Amino acid sequence: MSHTLAVDVGNSRLKWALVGSRGVLAHGAVPNAEIGSLAVRDWQNLPRPSRAVGANVAGEAARVRVEGQLSRWRLPVEWIVPTAEACGVRNAYVPPGQLGADRWASLVAARQHVLETGPPQPAVVVNAGTAVTVDALDESGLFRGGVILPNMRLMLRALADNTAALKVPPGRHAEFPTNTADALYSGALQAVCGAIELARARLPHEGRPAICFLAGGAAAEIAPHLTAPVELVDNLVLEGVLVLAGEA
Repeated sequence: MSHTLAVDVGNSRLKWALVGSRGVLAHGAVPNAEIGSLAVRDWQNLPRPSRAVGANVAGEAARVRVEGQLSRWRLPVEWIVPTAEACGVRNAYVPPGQLGADRWASLVAARQHVLETGPPQPAVVVNAGTAVTVDALDESGLFRGGVILPNMRLMLRALADNTAALKVPPGRHAEFPTNTADALYSGALQAVCGAIELARARLPHEGRPAICFLAGGAAAEIAPHLTAPVELVDNLVLEGVLVLAGEA
């Protein structure tokens, strides 16, 4: 039986899944600092994959470390490279190859979700990791473009580092905050939500309104503050990697 190992190397973490004819056989995630132990820990007892595919936005050093962990199987990694068009998605980025591989894979996965649930509809595709990417996909499958902004913790850290009076304990979200800690946290969260809702409002639609596909470590934190429809997808990048590789 053949198996495919899919990897998503983000800015902070590597996520992986081993997929066979019956679906996901095993999966996991490690901080990028621990990539070097994958072969002797997470992957030690896995059946040998026949193929490895992946998306990497963490740079050359991370790529080399991942490939080193697969050397026990003498298995090269097929790294995803964004193109002008694939799997029903057209890429308007200039040039197309400059788009992050994780964003490209997420767009492809989101398009598959849209087509599986009914008539085509626009989508806002959000990866809420160290950076938050907000990408607009219209109902024809055209990726129109997107924005990148810091996640909430980076925004708060920047304020704390540059403003002595704003070094306060963590706050909570409030619609109208009445203390500095809550004002800071609510401002950061609303900045992210505002970028998402603005992208959604700018997408034209003739039928169903734009759906937001939300992935990444901060997804659950953001989702309750968005207007419906919203769908959380744990492994959106990995899904897209497998679609682009012809494995889904």
